[in-house]
Amino acid sequence: MELPAPSNHDTALCLIPPRDQWPLVDRLRFDNDKAHAKWPPHVNLVYPFVRSTDSNALRLACDAIVKCLTDRGEPATLPIRLDSQGYFQHRNGSTLFLCDRNAENASQLNCLRAAILAAIGQTRSEPYNMHMTVAQELQRILSYLRSDYPANQWVIAGDFNITTSSYTVDNAVKKGAITAQTEDVLRNIETTLAEANLLDVWMVSRIEAGVSDNLKGDVGHIFEGEQGATFDPRENPHAAKMVGSGLNNRPQRYDRILVKSGGPFRISRFNMFGFITGKGETREGPLYASDHWGIRCLLHRFDSKNAAATSAQVVHVQPKKAPACLSDVAVLRRCMENLNIFPTEQDEAVRKEALQLLQHTLLDSDQTIGDQTRGRPAIMLVPVGSYGLGTWSRTSDIDCLCIGSISPRVFFILARQRLRKSGNPGVRLLRKVKAKTGTMLEVEILGVKCDLQYCQAPSVLEQWPDMLKRPPSDPAFSLPMQTLLKLKPARDLFYLQRSVPDLAQFRMSFQAIKTWAKARGIYAAKFGYLGGIHLSVMLVKVCKMLLHDGGVVSTADIITTFFDHYSQLDWQRDMVFDPFFHKNLRYHRTPREAMCLLGWHSPTLNTALTASVPTTKIISAELCKATAQLSQDETSWQLLLSIPDSNHSKNMTPGASNFLGSFRSFINLRVHYWGASLERGSRLVGWLESRCASLLVDVNKRVPELSARIWPARFVDSSSSEAKGTQGDYQGSYLVGLEWMNSDEKPSKDDLEAAHSNLRAVLQQFEKLIMSDEKYFDPNTSWFSATVVKGSELDDLHLDDREWGVHVDGDDDSDTEDEEEDDDVDEEYQEWLADKVAKKGKSAKQRSTTVRKPEGAGKFRAALDVLNRLRWDPNIDSNDFLIGYEDRFLGPQEKALSAWKSEQTHEEFIPQHRILWFKRRSDDVIVWHRSERIDLLFKKTSG
Repeated sequence: MELPAPSNHDTALCLIPPRDQWPLVDRLRFDNDKAHAKWPPHVNLVYPFVRSTDSNALRLACDAIVKCLTDRGEPATLPIRLDSQGYFQHRNGSTLFLCDRNAENASQLNCLRAAILAAIGQTRSEPYNMHMTVAQELQRILSYLRSDYPANQWVIAGDFNITTSSYTVDNAVKKGAITAQTEDVLRNIETTLAEANLLDVWMVSRIEAGVSDNLKGDVGHIFEGEQGATFDPRENPHAAKMVGSGLNNRPQRYDRILVKSGGPFRISRFNMFGFITGKGETREGPLYASDHWGIRCLLHRFDSKNAAATSAQVVHVQPKKAPACLSDVAVLRRCMENLNIFPTEQDEAVRKEALQLLQHTLLDSDQTIGDQTRGRPAIMLVPVGSYGLGTWSRTSDIDCLCIGSISPRVFFILARQRLRKSGNPGVRLLRKVKAKTGTMLEVEILGVKCDLQYCQAPSVLEQWPDMLKRPPSDPAFSLPMQTLLKLKPARDLFYLQRSVPDLAQFRMSFQAIKTWAKARGIYAAKFGYLGGIHLSVMLVKVCKMLLHDGGVVSTADIITTFFDHYSQLDWQRDMVFDPFFHKNLRYHRTPREAMCLLGWHSPTLNTALTASVPTTKIISAELCKATAQLSQDETSWQLLLSIPDSNHSKNMTPGASNFLGSFRSFINLRVHYWGASLERGSRLVGWLESRCASLLVDVNKRVPELSARIWPARFVDSSSSEAKGTQGDYQGSYLVGLEWMNSDEKPSKDDLEAAHSNLRAVLQQFEKLIMSDEKYFDPNTSWFSATVVKGSELDDLHLDDREWGVHVDGDDDSDTEDEEEDDDVDEEYQEWLADKVAKKGKSAKQRSTTVRKPEGAGKFRAALDVLNRLRWDPNIDSNDFLIGYEDRFLGPQEKALSAWKSEQTHEEFIPQHRILWFKRRSDDVIVWHRSERIDLLFKKTSG
């Protein structure tokens, strides 16, 4: 009968070296081994040995071992040489040991151990690694500090030599280099540090202030635990010599500085050094000072005065441990790979080539150097959005921001000309659209769609990218609001790249949550649901607060905590924001904001302005369902991500099928287009989609007893889908599911009639809205209807996978030229043109008399500059000023500066080109007048 290992740990069968060799080992054990006084130097062979320390049990076990050795035959000498060192991690620290590097000696010892275990009737499933313990470093340090300096603030710095790369650890487990138990112990080291209230300086300073890493090459190819690496064999030849090739040839964050929290000093800054190279005598390349990069930090005394207001608004994140069935992130990765979510190396290469080709085309690089030096406009192309952050998938577009010194009107004229004349068949200009942030070009480069926006900011161009390292309060960002609005994606991206604690882990978590949201039909920002920026705001907060307060956590724990945290959030009252960026938050939420997800940089903070009360309720309900699903014992990543089985139709997702079967009645928003220009058809569909969110709001207001949910995709009849090869005839439906708010109570006949009447009125008004806009709807080529249908009346439907905006040469020339007349661009261009004409006239001596300039005249500043000056100059009382503007119906009117709304989505927004003057209330002095070109704020009084 074989028994498991005994639970009593007071006895051991071990090999003891000769007594004359003890002093050599005890020199180290005296200071570092907590069991120095209890045990002599030894190599454990069987531990624990017997179940009881009773002398009879020990005698029986020893007799069994003697008989076993006798039966083996003549005893042979077993040579053991402790000529190598190693370490292993456990829950409370690390243990350093000596061992024999000779595999044959270790194998003989294993055979002897197996025979002894069989003799005493025991089994040990774990592998045996011979070692002689000489140190238990982390335990000793923490015990010493707790006993001798409990009231002091601790600082621990050094080479911890703890493997951090998930790639190294995972592969070591697969190859048997370490056991699964050792992997768990390795993961728990961070928990041990967190329980001791020790903060990792690199982690905290990155989360709070944002620090740059020395990782070179493509940061998209790093694994979890490799950011902030101080030992990088890929970049440091000294480190490469130390480890050679194999599992250890990955970046590791071996060196750390730990500071105990709660003391008088707070972590302020962190950076790395040692990158300067010297010239060596050999030809092996640059010489570094060490195989490790150096690290240093700055501590300052903590000031809690300004932190109280913001901390009161922060909803703290409570960690939620993932169930054991979800702990294997490799399973999650395989699920997402099966869905073709992660881009392949070929996808990455194509996008890099596409960006290079786009930049080459826009900059007209074929021009000679002489032409470039003769005043050619400087333009810089910056990828932003999901591509810049590394959260893009195979179907994602690339968002590009161009920064230059020329006006937007001139830029888009040049861009369209150069894109058309590129001569490369892979370059296609799809269309030009007027977005909320200004004009945007949609182009296709080598099959990759790119959205191109432009920002006129010469000062930014001159200081790029060092300008992005400055705090938001820096005077360099005293720019017009439209400029700041364009720069916001680039500024946010730069901060996230420097502050997200583990980008590889963040990207994996982001892709998993995005996949879930898409499957559940709540990933479509234009319909009032979630989008990429919304998930980023929500996930960044969770990642930062978890890692800041509790040390390193797993990807599964982050995802589980994400759903648990936001399923409990009070969306009507609570705001979601990054508390490490908004340390002195002064945002005042308005009643119109159903969801408040604050981004990072101004001028617009709330990224969820399109969200409504109905869509917020839908999102909250889906988060609660996901949380309940994750709490089940037999859940899986496949169930969470709604992965279809092999028998499921490719034209219908499980989520869409579930949506169609969940409602008895629907609003059918049916659009039919038979025009020749596909670009016009795409604009019609885009216009309809942009108004769907308002339809849900109207239904909620006029028929509050009904709950409406729209699925963010077009449905088509199967017959129409099969005949989609016919050109010039496009039709599809957007479906809005309807159900009673209180499904338990059957509505009365009067309630039914009132609800139907109000709903018909809402749909008729929506039809009129869509069909009355001549810019998008042409009755000669389009038709639209909004009706209520029963679920049983719907035909066999599929999701529409066709492109409504397929490129046709010449489509972008249709009637979109007026889109270049954006209010802000036109004003800026006209003023620029006036300056040019004035300078030209003056140089030609066309003025025969000297005309005295009006008071304050000169280089005339735009109305936006005046508005910003009055709002943000601490020496000016903004409440003392009025804005004169042109009302389209009432003529010139005045409004208090404090009541002026600058957000284009606000219902009281007034375009800046209607501003006529700024007047001071206290003395009725006009400090700025457009037509009379008076400017007393930026110019001294002349005359």
